[in-house]
Amino acid sequence: MIAIPTADDMEALGARVARLLRAGDVVCLTGELGAGKTTFSRGLGRELAVRGTVTSPTFVVARTHPRADGAPLVHVDAYRLNNASELADLDIDWGRSIAVVEWGRGMLGNVVDDWLEIEIERSHSADEETRTVTFHPVGPRGDELARELGRGVSA
Repeated sequence: MIAIPTADDMEALGARVARLLRAGDVVCLTGELGAGKTTFSRGLGRELAVRGTVTSPTFVVARTHPRADGAPLVHVDAYRLNNASELADLDIDWGRSIAVVEWGRGMLGNVVDDWLEIEIERSHSADEETRTVTFHPVGPRGDELARELGRGVSA
């Protein structure tokens, strides 16, 4: 677990994760509304130098952000999806993209074998905006990403 005190720090975490990602990697973001999922994704997209602004894809469900060099970023908001079948129906090229899926908990197992779930919990104190981030790896690649992220991070 790590503490993320500001929105800038959440973007910086997204950038740090982005530096580890390659085609076929999937990051699942879990947390309540306002937890910082899209802020994280914005930092990730900025670090990957994607074309276009990374915003919440709630109303389009999935948005592909091409890159001048490297795998495109596919940003998915699964909030309006009812089940894993609907996620699979989006026809995303999981193997050739880097994907970040907001609200994807419980939906990825039918479409990919490995991913890193990042759970963001928001403090409910009126005078504190700190988020607590926990990494939950699934599969060998998820384990590898979590190990790399755990290096040099203080709890």
